[in-house]
Amino acid sequence: MLHWWFRRFSCMSRSQSSRRTGSMRPVNAAADGRKMRSIIAEDSEWSLELVPLLTTLCLQHIIKHFREKPILDELTPKYKAYVLQRLPTSLPLTITANLISDESYWKRCCEGRWAVSDVSTYDNSWKRMFFERHLENIIEFFIPDATDTKTVLDVVPLCRNYVKRLKVSQLLPPIRESPRFDEDDRSDCASDTGSEGPSMDHFDFRILLDKLPNLEELNVVYGVKGCGMNFEWNLFEFTFRDCEFLAKALHSCKTLQVFRIHRSKVDDEKCCLLVSQLLDHPSLQELDFSHNHISDRGARAIGKLLNRSQLKRLVVCNNQIRGPGAQALAHALSKNITLLSLNLRLNRIGDEGGQALAQALVKNKTLVNLHLGGNNMTEPTAVALSQALVENCTLKNLNLSNNKLGVDGGKVLEEGMSHNSSLVECDIRLTDVSQDRSITVQ
Repeated sequence: MLHWWFRRFSCMSRSQSSRRTGSMRPVNAAADGRKMRSIIAEDSEWSLELVPLLTTLCLQHIIKHFREKPILDELTPKYKAYVLQRLPTSLPLTITANLISDESYWKRCCEGRWAVSDVSTYDNSWKRMFFERHLENIIEFFIPDATDTKTVLDVVPLCRNYVKRLKVSQLLPPIRESPRFDEDDRSDCASDTGSEGPSMDHFDFRILLDKLPNLEELNVVYGVKGCGMNFEWNLFEFTFRDCEFLAKALHSCKTLQVFRIHRSKVDDEKCCLLVSQLLDHPSLQELDFSHNHISDRGARAIGKLLNRSQLKRLVVCNNQIRGPGAQALAHALSKNITLLSLNLRLNRIGDEGGQALAQALVKNKTLVNLHLGGNNMTEPTAVALSQALVENCTLKNLNLSNNKLGVDGGKVLEEGMSHNSSLVECDIRLTDVSQDRSITVQ
């Protein structure tokens, strides 16, 4: 009986295989001498032997139902890798954030979301890149008085361990609607509409910074990108209350090492407020106030900060600092023992400020880079710097470009550098120094 079933099963298998592969034998082919011909089916790879393994079926089931029941750590490394390679990147972050550490998965997430993904700027960590850019995107499109703060707070537990830097390139103001009132009430309502409605404040960093224990760098711009024909000045308004909130947030973030605020109309009052909350900060090493409206009062506040912090790099380029402000910075620099780089490019310090900074270089023993380009300095500053270079032995890079030093100023600088052994580079482009002379840097 068993032999009969085996023969029956063999015949059925051959018959099914013939039908599947499309093999076909003409009737009476042997009798009329014609050769047997075969027809190949469309699926040439079909075979009874390629039946998925039970293991594969189980893994596919795990992938399909990962959202409802995530199973990963229980798998062996081999099967875990199989699942991670096939998981969809659309899974909720509430599931994947603290469960998946595999870099290849987060690489697929980054490349699927952003056209440009340079992981080298994120310590070669795809997961860090994803969560930093994800959080930046939420902040940049946060609309005060419209977006629920819960959208930010919900993502904090998921990304708090991976965010080291935030580069916020825009901050949106609230949506301001035109007031509506009846004609009968026009006279009564007109005086009240100015005090009601949404404020013009932006995202409040107080709700976020103290919840990011690894945050080391914050770059902020209070403005709107690509506003085009919808341009209005209030899109670029850094309010005093914005400044208060930001200052308190900076004070609460004890791990912050780098703070940059560009193109945000930071004036003296706001600069003083920000600096007051950064005094004696335990970790701040770089401060950048480029492209703002800071003048002498703000410069004096920054000078105070120099000797009540561990700053190594200070950038205040393209502001409105004049001679008195530069003198305040020079006074602080003469006592400072931590600052390595100072950038005052595109201010208005003139010879009053230039000479004060030159005198500070005589006493300072740590500064390595000094940028004074575009500051309306002339020959007296060149003379003072020449004398300072004779005694200074730490400065390596000096930029004096776009100042009217003149031919005589170039000569005295050359004389001073002939007695200096530390300076490596001195930029004197556009300084009216004679073209047939070159300053030799030893």
